[in-house]
Amino acid sequence: MSLQTLWWLIEGQPGQWLNGLALFFALAGAWLLLATRLREQLAQARLLAGNALNALAQQADACDEPTRRLNRFFYRFGYTCLALALLLSWLSTQL
Repeated sequence: MSLQTLWWLIEGQPGQWLNGLALFFALAGAWLLLATRLREQLAQARLLAGNALNALAQQADACDEPTRRLNRFFYRFGYTCLALALLLSWLSTQL
């Protein structure tokens, strides 16, 4: 398929292509949020299973700062992807 034919298809139905892009961003953002939450839960379960005393488990809850910053970044990026997907989906209805 030539580049001109591909461009012609995109120009023919821009709303569908924009909505497809919104779907991609929504899936990527949702997957990132779910993967981050699952990773946090597994780390928490590993800490609780490894500690015999409940007091030590609460101390271990305070994980290191780089991990928290990375999790915050993933959450923010995931929510940004979902917001972008919502915006693109809304824009696709305006075309």
